[in-house]
Amino acid sequence: QVQVVESGGGLVQPGGSLRLSCAASGITFSTYTLGWYRQSPGKQRELVADIIPNGRTRYADSVKGRFTISRDNAKHTMYLQMNSLKPEDTAVYLCNLRRPDPWRDYWGQGTQVTVSS
Repeated sequence: QVQVVESGGGLVQPGGSLRLSCAASGITFSTYTLGWYRQSPGKQRELVADIIPNGRTRYADSVKGRFTISRDNAKHTMYLQMNSLKPEDTAVYLCNLRRPDPWRDYWGQGTQVTVSS
């Protein structure tokens, strides 16, 4: 049985930092592309960052230079370090794990990040 659990969200002031974690079990973690998405009311879900099995990363333009995605295959965990947070970063952040062959696509339940003074 596959389980995906996010943690680390919360309320933070503008300019502050948070680190999100996504722990997975029941899969061969190292073979998956891992991604963080976010969704806020009235907006489409958007990719924040992802990291492929070889460690290469990509980021949305809006978070480049502020957010860092990483993975620890031994711990079956992915992280998103978020610095210099802005009110527009407020959203539910969701963890995604996917692989192409055989196709697998898993989502976590989401964790709320609120940036407000």
